[in-house]
Amino acid sequence: MSERSQHRRPATFKLDDPGVIVMDPDDPSRPARGTVHVTPEVEPATLPVPLEAPVLRPRRGFRWGAVFWAAIGGLTLLGLGLGVTRLIEDLFARSEGLGFIGSAFAFAATLAFIVVVAREAFGLARLAAIEKLHLRAAAVLASDDRAESRAIVRDLLRLEHQNPQLARARATLQGHVDDIIDGADLIRLAERELMTPLDEEARRLVSSAAQRVSLVTAVSPRALIDVLFVFAAALRLIRQLARLYGGRPGALGMIRLMRHVIAHVAITGGMAASDGLIQQVLDFAPGAQTLKHRHGGSGVITVLQGQVALNADGVEKSYAVGESFSESPGQTLQAFNHGSTELIVAATYLLPDGAQLTTNL
Repeated sequence: MSERSQHRRPATFKLDDPGVIVMDPDDPSRPARGTVHVTPEVEPATLPVPLEAPVLRPRRGFRWGAVFWAAIGGLTLLGLGLGVTRLIEDLFARSEGLGFIGSAFAFAATLAFIVVVAREAFGLARLAAIEKLHLRAAAVLASDDRAESRAIVRDLLRLEHQNPQLARARATLQGHVDDIIDGADLIRLAERELMTPLDEEARRLVSSAAQRVSLVTAVSPRALIDVLFVFAAALRLIRQLARLYGGRPGALGMIRLMRHVIAHVAITGGMAASDGLIQQVLDFAPGAQTLKHRHGGSGVITVLQGQVALNADGVEKSYAVGESFSESPGQTLQAFNHGSTELIVAATYLLPDGAQLTTNL
């Protein structure tokens, strides 16, 4: 028979009682019989908070380039205005009806120009507000300022109030704004509630764009078409991601975002400068299968015809025409064509320098 250990009944005691022993969690010694063993726990608020390193912008002097382009823009606008004025005067000289038509066109063009400028200014201001909100949130994670965290959450809710995907998350977060929560914890709660659905949608957008790019670059006969399609897909993806996270960039806003993207690609692309890109179009007869194998790099495969059954690390899944899947280096893979028609797939692999594409097992 096994004896049941008798649990100690709840009791009160004072910390200065000689029978109370405060011990470190890593202390291997055992307390004496009849004493109370107290192990202090670390408060989460006292733990260090990981922060992003602040970006130190270099101090700039007088911006002569900005003065030059502003002067050129002003002269161009004056020239266009003078040319339009002379054109309308000539139209009135020829016919009063033509003059009124020209004036209407000039008014419509001026109104459209004012609307475009206002929209660009609004887009740039919105992007600046998002960047400022990010910096404020990082500062609150360090200072744990409760009042500032509530102000940031309210600004974030106003920023995302038109996104229907976040209606439930906004309601949940709104109910916690006035709760007794530390400032840093409230920022983390806002990030979890509001950003998680957006991050999932962003991953879906990136995956869809990667599938389209992989398919087009695999079947395109010209490198110029590949470059143009990739550039257009990148522009579309940047705009979609900006709108998803609350930004509404116009032409100038897109230029500003492209500068950030190009800088990021220049850094991360330099790390992978020695990697090789291999693209293949593979066909499998009905009933054919590959040997068990591994790849030395990551790959994206798109089904062009038929249906493929992929066994990855013992788990088999089927993919139909137009679907794509990824393969990680080191996975044990085997592909099957269980159908009665020919299977054709487009495969793109990114191989590190010196890595072997396929190793049969």
